[in-house]
Amino acid sequence: MIKHNLSFCQLELHDNYAVAVMNEGIVVDKENNAILVDIAKKHFQNTPFVYITNRINSYSVDPIIYINTAKVKSLKGFAIVSKDPIQKAHAKYEKTFFSKEFKQFDTLKAALKWKDDILEKYKD
Repeated sequence: MIKHNLSFCQLELHDNYAVAVMNEGIVVDKENNAILVDIAKKHFQNTPFVYITNRINSYSVDPIIYINTAKVKSLKGFAIVSKDPIQKAHAKYEKTFFSKEFKQFDTLKAALKWKDDILEKYKD
């Protein structure tokens, strides 16, 4: 596993998935997203992967970023982990901007199980 402590989040890169924990109060905008996309493209060059955002903290997301994020070829799914009803509502809205697999979960364990199911479709 590779850890990145960025100015706006902590990012863990695993073999076939990434887990991000955004900092409290930030806005995930196109600049922050461009950094994440760049890291993902380098790390998962030819490896199908799932991005998981573990929403422990409260922060905002500009949903327009999902249009660009979905263009990452090796990205096969996007998971949001949160039990917060407000975050669940935001996830439903954000999903409308993302053209690939996108799902919300109450636990990281459930998101990781889903990740395995999604990536099974892309095995050689």
